[in-house]
Amino acid sequence: MNRLATETSPYLRQHRDNPVDWYPWGDEAFAAARERDVPILLSVGYSACHWCHVMAHESFEDAEVANLMNVAFVNVKVDREERPDVDAIYMDAVQAMTGRGGWPMTVFLSPTGEPFYGGTYFPRDTFVKLLAAVSSAWRTKRDDLLKNTGKLRETISRSARAKAGDKDPPEQLIPATVAGLAKAFDQTWGGFGQAPKFPSTMSLDLVLTELLYRAPTDAAVAPLTTVLTTSLDAMASGGMYDHIGGGFARYSVDEKWLVPHFEKMLYDQALLVRLYARAASALADRFDTSRWKQVVTETVGYVLREMTQPDGGFSSAQDADSPGPDGHGHEGLFHTWTPDEVRAVLGDGPDTDAVLDWYGITDEGNFAEPGKPSRSIPTRLEQRGQFLRPPHIEAARARLYEARWHRPHPGLDDKVLTEWNGLMIAALAEAGALFGEQSWIDAAAKAGRFLLDNLRDGDRRWFRVWHADGQPRARHQALAADHATLLDAFTRLGEATGEANWIYEAMDMADTLLDHFWDPGEGGLYTTPDDGERLIARQKDLFDNATPSANSTAAVALVRLAALTDEQRYANHADRILQLIGPMVPRGASAFCNALAALALRTRGIKEVAVVGDRPDLVAVVRERWRPNVVLAWGERYDSPLWENRTDGLAYVCEHFTCQAPQDSPDGLRAQLT
Repeated sequence: MNRLATETSPYLRQHRDNPVDWYPWGDEAFAAARERDVPILLSVGYSACHWCHVMAHESFEDAEVANLMNVAFVNVKVDREERPDVDAIYMDAVQAMTGRGGWPMTVFLSPTGEPFYGGTYFPRDTFVKLLAAVSSAWRTKRDDLLKNTGKLRETISRSARAKAGDKDPPEQLIPATVAGLAKAFDQTWGGFGQAPKFPSTMSLDLVLTELLYRAPTDAAVAPLTTVLTTSLDAMASGGMYDHIGGGFARYSVDEKWLVPHFEKMLYDQALLVRLYARAASALADRFDTSRWKQVVTETVGYVLREMTQPDGGFSSAQDADSPGPDGHGHEGLFHTWTPDEVRAVLGDGPDTDAVLDWYGITDEGNFAEPGKPSRSIPTRLEQRGQFLRPPHIEAARARLYEARWHRPHPGLDDKVLTEWNGLMIAALAEAGALFGEQSWIDAAAKAGRFLLDNLRDGDRRWFRVWHADGQPRARHQALAADHATLLDAFTRLGEATGEANWIYEAMDMADTLLDHFWDPGEGGLYTTPDDGERLIARQKDLFDNATPSANSTAAVALVRLAALTDEQRYANHADRILQLIGPMVPRGASAFCNALAALALRTRGIKEVAVVGDRPDLVAVVRERWRPNVVLAWGERYDSPLWENRTDGLAYVCEHFTCQAPQDSPDGLRAQLT
């Protein structure tokens, strides 16, 4: 019996009609494995994953394969986006066993949850042989099969055993890390390393931060500017960026940013909006950054148009595949074009030829699924960085978008994830403030209120997942990353709206995070709460990957909240996180760029700015440029020394709550901020 029909996860529900007797993760599956004395076959993926769909079609929809699975195993399906705590444990095990990881992930477990073999995608014939081999070994050589589980348990528990340093990490880690990033920079195509290429948003964000701390005459300014501008232009010129509808795919399979895996994840939109908005704002006095602002505007437009639910929450992802004429899913079909398809929309003539040339859409194409005709991904690779469209191209783009809208759409994973919504809320609030886009701030606030109303229970404890069709709609205890991103989101909403309640919600979130996730011994945050489900390891999320780690996100947010409220225990806990992470940085600095952003705030200081009374002109001065070391209090007063004995109509620039002379003019405030 397949037990996924009542699950709320779109990924799990994709598998509800499989002939596999799937269980969701839980006690029922492990009890069945113990009763039958068979291993668990754990399959982990997510709804927008192309190779997950391939393995499902080849194996999980095949009656013969399903029968082998059902006879020899208890089969468990997990949505990694709903349960990243489960995914992280077994991904660490697979990487230890095979040297690599990815999704779909297939792991064989004992009935007590101990992993003993695993991998990623297996073609059907290979998978069938593997099922037979594991089943036979379980029956005849079980001791040999399980002999390494102890070592694997040590591997997957190593983050919890990390030892904190006995002093604060040195500021020198920041320029040293940035220098290492500059060496890894791809001078030709931008980004870091070779294919496949991911956006590396936190690395580029740290480069931007370091660039702003350097004097204009510093010898490092020019090369760091090259790293940043080349990467931002290249990513937005290639096919990873959707030139017709806005938004970014998850990564590029090649070094040029030409061919993406076409799934669009909410977290990528959030992190890239944040990065491009910061760069466009911070560097606008050095050169024309309007092209980056266009990327921000189009990406936000895509999210608000296609990934925002009526009540304000943000959906998780759009699929890489869309239905073709044969009824099967085809990767990239929705986003790619042929010249004839363009002409069918725009007609023949020189304007259409100009559009085909602008986007590089040719008969030869630049992308094809195996065995399928070649098609073209619209790009600006041949004119990198030149993606501001003249009026006739923009008019054509709008018509192409309208025509594309009538194609069969990729699947939408419409579950609301607390963590990813926190990232998007923070990005919208920050970008909206920088660009004076009140509608973006309003959308961020609406999403924030949606989360408060739907993902928090009567005891003010949080859930990770919400789905409109769920019974209950909210489920799964929120993890450290959920709390950390909301802490950051609520703080930035307070700065963007001037509404005091967001600061109070941020403080409540910080208290919950520290009460239930904190390690009083070595410091840092455990992934799961102290009253959460007991897995085979209680890990700590320390490394920045596609999303910033829970610990680095919390460190940044706690430092900023402390600067707004003078609640120093928040800053002290951030220091303890940095002391835990500090010794690891030299061994893999690119995995800690967001933590180093927190280190920059602690070692280089924060300017606290209070604008008292109704002075939108002074608020606008603070927002006219992104400054990584500035926090802003304005609008409604809340409990903080920033508001004490302050005169209406003035702005105060402070450090550690010691303030310079109050300012009543934009020029005077600007001078103190510079």
